[in-house]
Amino acid sequence: MKVNNYEIRPNANLRGADLCDADLCGAVLCGANLCGANLRGADLYGANLRGADLCGANLRGADLRDANLRGADLRGVNLRDADLYGADLRDANLCDVNLRDANLCNANLCDADLCDVNLYGANLRGADLRDAKIRKSQLNDIVKAAGLEII
Repeated sequence: MKVNNYEIRPNANLRGADLCDADLCGAVLCGANLCGANLRGADLYGANLRGADLCGANLRGADLRDANLRGADLRGVNLRDADLYGADLRDANLCDVNLRDANLCNANLCDADLCDVNLYGANLRGADLRDAKIRKSQLNDIVKAAGLEII
Protein backbone atom coordinates (compact mmCIF):
# COMPACT_ATOMS: atom_id res chain seq x y z
CA MET A 1 0.00 0.00 0.00
CA LYS A 2 1.28 3.48 -0.86
CA VAL A 3 0.51 6.63 1.12
CA ASN A 4 1.98 9.99 0.09
CA ASN A 5 4.37 8.06 -2.20
CA TYR A 6 5.68 6.03 0.75
CA GLU A 7 5.48 2.23 0.69
CA ILE A 8 3.61 1.12 3.85
CA ARG A 9 4.72 -2.38 4.77
CA PRO A 10 6.53 -4.33 7.53
CA ASN A 11 10.17 -3.30 8.05
CA ALA A 12 9.74 -0.27 5.76
CA ASN A 13 12.29 2.53 5.98
CA LEU A 14 10.11 5.60 6.59
CA ARG A 15 12.73 7.63 8.44
CA GLY A 16 11.67 11.31 8.37
CA ALA A 17 8.60 10.55 6.24
CA ASP A 18 5.82 13.13 6.09
CA LEU A 19 2.65 11.17 6.85
CA CYS A 20 0.78 14.03 8.52
CA ASP A 21 -2.98 13.28 8.68
CA ALA A 22 -2.44 10.04 6.70
CA ASP A 23 -5.03 7.26 6.77
CA LEU A 24 -3.02 4.31 8.09
CA CYS A 25 -5.94 2.57 9.76
CA GLY A 26 -4.98 -1.09 10.23
CA ALA A 27 -1.58 -0.62 8.56
CA VAL A 28 1.07 -3.29 9.18
CA LEU A 29 4.33 -1.53 10.02
CA CYS A 30 6.00 -4.14 12.25
CA GLY A 31 9.68 -3.34 12.68
CA ALA A 32 9.43 -0.24 10.49
CA ASN A 33 11.90 2.64 10.85
CA LEU A 34 9.80 5.74 11.51
CA CYS A 35 12.49 7.79 13.29
CA GLY A 36 11.68 11.48 13.03
CA ALA A 37 8.59 10.81 10.92
CA ASN A 38 5.73 13.33 10.95
CA LEU A 39 2.56 11.38 11.79
CA ARG A 40 0.73 14.31 13.33
CA GLY A 41 -3.01 13.65 13.27
CA ALA A 42 -2.54 10.32 11.45
CA ASP A 43 -5.21 7.62 11.71
CA LEU A 44 -3.38 4.55 13.00
CA TYR A 45 -6.43 2.90 14.51
CA GLY A 46 -5.66 -0.82 14.93
CA ALA A 47 -2.27 -0.45 13.23
CA ASN A 48 0.47 -2.98 13.93
CA LEU A 49 3.66 -1.14 14.89
CA ARG A 50 5.14 -3.97 16.93
CA GLY A 51 8.87 -3.44 17.35
CA ALA A 52 8.85 -0.29 15.22
CA ASP A 53 11.45 2.45 15.77
CA LEU A 54 9.60 5.74 16.24
CA CYS A 55 12.35 7.71 18.02
CA GLY A 56 11.68 11.42 17.79
CA ALA A 57 8.54 11.00 15.68
CA ASN A 58 5.66 13.47 15.87
CA LEU A 59 2.39 11.67 16.64
CA ARG A 60 0.60 14.65 18.16
CA GLY A 61 -3.15 14.11 17.98
CA ALA A 62 -2.76 10.74 16.25
CA ASP A 63 -5.43 8.05 16.58
CA LEU A 64 -3.67 4.96 17.95
CA ARG A 65 -6.70 3.26 19.45
CA ASP A 66 -6.18 -0.49 19.71
CA ALA A 67 -2.79 -0.16 18.00
CA ASN A 68 -0.07 -2.74 18.64
CA LEU A 69 3.06 -0.91 19.81
CA ARG A 70 4.49 -3.82 21.74
CA GLY A 71 8.26 -3.49 22.05
CA ALA A 72 8.29 -0.27 20.02
CA ASP A 73 10.99 2.36 20.61
CA LEU A 74 9.13 5.59 21.29
CA ARG A 75 11.93 7.58 22.93
CA GLY A 76 11.37 11.31 22.57
CA VAL A 77 8.08 10.93 20.69
CA ASN A 78 5.43 13.65 20.82
CA LEU A 79 2.12 11.93 21.64
CA ARG A 80 0.42 15.03 23.01
CA ASP A 81 -3.38 14.81 22.58
CA ALA A 82 -3.02 11.33 21.03
CA ASP A 83 -5.71 8.68 21.54
CA LEU A 84 -4.10 5.42 22.72
CA TYR A 85 -7.28 3.86 24.08
CA GLY A 86 -6.71 0.10 24.42
CA ALA A 87 -3.27 0.29 22.79
CA ASP A 88 -0.75 -2.48 23.49
CA LEU A 89 2.43 -0.81 24.75
CA ARG A 90 3.94 -3.81 26.54
CA ASP A 91 7.73 -3.67 26.69
CA ALA A 92 7.72 -0.33 24.83
CA ASN A 93 10.36 2.30 25.54
CA LEU A 94 8.53 5.53 26.37
CA CYS A 95 11.46 7.48 27.89
CA ASP A 96 11.11 11.24 27.48
CA VAL A 97 7.75 10.88 25.70
CA ASN A 98 5.24 13.73 25.73
CA LEU A 99 1.87 12.20 26.67
CA ARG A 100 0.34 15.49 27.77
CA ASP A 101 -3.46 15.30 27.50
CA ALA A 102 -3.22 11.86 25.85
CA ASN A 103 -5.88 9.17 26.33
CA LEU A 104 -4.36 5.92 27.61
CA CYS A 105 -7.58 4.42 29.00
CA ASN A 106 -7.36 0.62 29.07
CA ALA A 107 -3.89 0.70 27.49
CA ASN A 108 -1.51 -2.14 28.33
CA LEU A 109 1.74 -0.65 29.65
CA CYS A 110 3.10 -3.81 31.33
CA ASP A 111 6.91 -3.78 31.46
CA ALA A 112 7.01 -0.44 29.61
CA ASP A 113 9.77 2.06 30.39
CA LEU A 114 8.04 5.27 31.49
CA CYS A 115 11.07 7.20 32.76
CA ASP A 116 10.69 10.96 32.45
CA VAL A 117 7.32 10.79 30.69
CA ASN A 118 5.17 13.94 30.62
CA LEU A 119 1.74 12.78 31.81
CA TYR A 120 0.22 16.18 32.57
CA GLY A 121 -3.50 15.92 31.86
CA ALA A 122 -3.17 12.34 30.55
CA ASN A 123 -5.90 9.78 31.24
CA LEU A 124 -4.63 6.40 32.50
CA ARG A 125 -7.94 5.06 33.84
CA GLY A 126 -8.02 1.30 33.50
CA ALA A 127 -4.45 1.17 32.15
CA ASP A 128 -2.35 -1.85 33.13
CA LEU A 129 0.96 -0.63 34.58
CA ARG A 130 2.23 -3.90 36.04
CA ASP A 131 6.02 -4.02 36.17
CA ALA A 132 6.32 -0.71 34.33
CA LYS A 133 9.53 1.22 35.03
CA ILE A 134 8.56 4.46 36.75
CA ARG A 135 10.70 7.00 38.63
CA LYS A 136 9.59 7.75 42.19
CA SER A 137 9.23 11.41 41.24
CA GLN A 138 6.56 10.44 38.67
CA LEU A 139 4.32 8.50 41.04
CA ASN A 140 2.03 11.42 41.87
CA ASP A 141 1.46 12.14 38.16
CA ILE A 142 0.70 8.47 37.47
CA VAL A 143 -1.72 8.22 40.39
CA LYS A 144 -3.53 11.39 39.27
CA ALA A 145 -3.68 10.29 35.61
CA ALA A 146 -5.10 6.91 36.66
CA GLY A 147 -7.85 8.64 38.63
CA LEU A 148 -6.57 7.15 41.88
CA GLU A 149 -6.04 8.68 45.26
CA ILE A 150 -3.29 8.04 47.80
CA ILE A 151 -4.73 7.68 51.31
